[in-house]
Amino acid sequence: MLDVIGLTPGDEDLYRCLVQLNAARVDELVERLHRPRAEILAGLDTLRGKGLVVPAGPEPDAPLRPLAPDIPLGAALLRRQEALEAARAAVTQLTEEYQTGMRRHDADHLVEVITGAEVLRERLRDLQNGARVEVLWFCRANPLTMPGQDNVEEFDALARGVRYRAIYERDILLEPGALEDVHQGIHAGEQARVLDRLPVRLAIVDGTTAVCPLVPDRDSGELSAAVIGRSQLLDALLALFESHWLMATPLRSAALSADPGGDGYRPDADEVRLLSLFVAGVPDKSIASQLGVSRRTVQRRLADLMAVAGVDTRPGLAFQVARRGWI
Repeated sequence: MLDVIGLTPGDEDLYRCLVQLNAARVDELVERLHRPRAEILAGLDTLRGKGLVVPAGPEPDAPLRPLAPDIPLGAALLRRQEALEAARAAVTQLTEEYQTGMRRHDADHLVEVITGAEVLRERLRDLQNGARVEVLWFCRANPLTMPGQDNVEEFDALARGVRYRAIYERDILLEPGALEDVHQGIHAGEQARVLDRLPVRLAIVDGTTAVCPLVPDRDSGELSAAVIGRSQLLDALLALFESHWLMATPLRSAALSADPGGDGYRPDADEVRLLSLFVAGVPDKSIASQLGVSRRTVQRRLADLMAVAGVDTRPGLAFQVARRGWI
């Protein structure tokens, strides 16, 4: 046990033997310990050097006697303890440097920056083709790389059981053909909702990888995006999506419409499109443009639906649309 302060097991046995005998000559120690004389002499030199053994008298062949170990060994233990504390402090510092370096290294691997519209388009396609559980989308107006009609990978993923949840910015429903694309996705199994505004463009696949553009839409120059792996940043993006999902208004197709009110009324496909735009807050003029009818026709159809729902205000109609599950 004392090897930590420079005493070998042999030195310790020699000292214990001296303690038991109180005093002894070299020959007696050789006989008692059954060890070579040269080894005993070397051990005694070590013990004398550490202040543990002294001659019992002035004679050259005087026996040797042990000294109390607490003072000489206590000092050695104190020096050892100080050295250990210094080593522990050094290890702590090295650990902090290691963790800092690993965080920097991990950050380099967790966030990949890709540049160019085509590169971004291919990455989104690859991620959807590899999706196994769920794909989340923030779909803002004026798509940068992949308009809805070009995203054929979604339908393949839906067919193999991948869940899609998409939140559409209201203005995207005003783009030519956009509403048809949305309803096509809903028919295929997509869960769609709408909000007035979305903070960013975003795609998250299987909760493990997110893609997010790095520059605002108004900035000119080459498109760039961050591909983000498992990290607290990804957790924040997931939380951002879920918070907006709770606020968004569901969109449904005519095939999914029902009437919990029990009057048997089910809106047809045109009425579902009309109500989807109405509940999303799209102005009558824009609804008319989307549906290819006049503004007066939109107002008349909404009035007819208010009558069916038994309400006389537009907010009342919006409430009944949600309660009856018309969209």
